[in-house]
Amino acid sequence: MNPIFPESVIQSKVKDLGKIISLDYEGEELVLIGILNGSFIFLADLCRQIQVPHRIDFLGASSYGEQAQSSGKVEITKELQTDISGKSVLIVEDIVDTGLTLHFLKHHLENRNPKSLKIVSLFWKKKLETLLIDYVGFEVENEFLVGYGLDYAGRFRHLPYVTNFSLTHRDKL
Repeated sequence: MNPIFPESVIQSKVKDLGKIISLDYEGEELVLIGILNGSFIFLADLCRQIQVPHRIDFLGASSYGEQAQSSGKVEITKELQTDISGKSVLIVEDIVDTGLTLHFLKHHLENRNPKSLKIVSLFWKKKLETLLIDYVGFEVENEFLVGYGLDYAGRFRHLPYVTNFSLTHRDKL
């Protein structure tokens, strides 16, 4: 199956996002919050491109479980270890689909009184005009993607590229 986003294209975009974020947070210390499990690969590459001091923590949340469609209910699966009160915070997401998880997490983190709270997502299915994503790598169509951290039932995260997932082609990936 052919990649929709080859590894080289993804790495170039991550580098560009890192430069922009570095400029926007110049002179500040930043807390990057990766949303588990999908963002860990993107976060690992992105943090190496951000040239301002930063800390990293993870917040686990899920609305998919083992399904290809959101259940409509968000669950916190891992809580932060870092106190973000008064700090500049950047939520790092792999993909924003319905926005359900991100709306929930934004509210969850705003209650901890960060100095600022912004979002970076490598992929965005731009369905909701009410959800502001501050930094977007790629806008994508409404298709199910796997690779580079994106998964189907916990599989295919390891692929260095992103491709369209089809149940009829899943064994070829």
